[in-house]
Amino acid sequence: MSETALNAWLRKIEAMHPASIELGLDRVKHVAGLLGLGKPASCVISVAGTNGKGSTVAFVESIARAAGLRVGAYTSPHILAFNERIRIDGQDVDDATLVRAFERIDAARQDTALTYFEFTTLAALCVFEDATLDLAVLEVGLGGRLDAVNLVDADVAIVTTVDIDHTDWLGTDREAIGAEKIGIARAGKPVVIGDDDPPSSVLRRAYTLGAPAIRINCDFFFGRNTASTWLWRTLGGERELPMPRLTAPVQLRNAAMAVAALEASPLSIPESAYAAGVASAHVAGRLQYRQVDGIPLYIDVAHNAQAAAALEQWLAANPIAGSTRAVLAMLADKDAAAVFEALDAEIAQWYLAALGGARGQTAESLAAKGKRDASDYRTHETVAQALDAAIAASSSADRIIVLGSFHTVAEAFTHLAKREGEGARSGV
Repeated sequence: MSETALNAWLRKIEAMHPASIELGLDRVKHVAGLLGLGKPASCVISVAGTNGKGSTVAFVESIARAAGLRVGAYTSPHILAFNERIRIDGQDVDDATLVRAFERIDAARQDTALTYFEFTTLAALCVFEDATLDLAVLEVGLGGRLDAVNLVDADVAIVTTVDIDHTDWLGTDREAIGAEKIGIARAGKPVVIGDDDPPSSVLRRAYTLGAPAIRINCDFFFGRNTASTWLWRTLGGERELPMPRLTAPVQLRNAAMAVAALEASPLSIPESAYAAGVASAHVAGRLQYRQVDGIPLYIDVAHNAQAAAALEQWLAANPIAGSTRAVLAMLADKDAAAVFEALDAEIAQWYLAALGGARGQTAESLAAKGKRDASDYRTHETVAQALDAAIAASSSADRIIVLGSFHTVAEAFTHLAKREGEGARSGV
């Protein structure tokens, strides 16, 4: 099969990515100026944070679409196809639209070097410019202050959580990391803060800017109401909403931030849209349920300590009769030891797999970061092999968790589709 035009462009952009380049907005702002790019929508909501960004974007997008607004969403990374990163009214942008955007950027940039993410962010802004949007929801890729998304002035900023991740780029403590993430806030514009105990750097920057800080469990509150509903509350009243389709408990926090951001925005959102949007929001790989050979399987992109701790809380709150097995593959620059520590109490057996690429690591290297006896770690060359082994060892009373990286999730989805196809062909 011949290479598609989009894949050829993606390879070209990857090859263009400089081996060494400083983070910063100068290059991407310069090229945006050459392109004549303006504000990508009537209203812009930008989302930064350690965890929960993609889900929060999905809730904002879903609620706004339920209100009848034309919405563009930019997220990263993708799971199976690059097109997932850019959506218009809930639909992934097609190859031809992306190729036109890449061609336009390449022609305009002249000799200005761009990173892969800078190039793709500009592509999203080009697509949005042509789409005549009411709302653009932009997910920050790394940090905030120096991220390419930050070339756009947000009408409302969201900082979901602040925890230790990307320490080579953002700093080694929450204060330093928080200072980077709050960089998306703008003077006089509201910023929603979803961390119960935000670093002082976040609050200090908001105060310095005169950006009204709307804090979770301070200015707005959320909590379970009945089996099928939850409450979003402020000091002035409350709103009863249906439980999200996204099932993890942390999704209530993400939904609450989305509601707060839309409430703070200049957009007009009817009450019915909040309920409809919360109920229908969906994003792949967030505690996503599948069943394989009668065995419950959950797929989650959790790849740091904070996300692993949230997953552990869900596992502990939902005990089963059998055993929980975990399929784990992680990039070498992630804190695998912290992920093992967060989840060890709930995992009966670890099935570890290698990830390829410059940032990948072997299953044996991953196992060395755990604290259990070597016999508790089954090592495999691929996620597919590890998943098959976990399935073979499990029954319907057990469950399997797949986690560790967007790459891990992508390989799992691909392999499950292959298994299903083989099963259909064999008449199973």
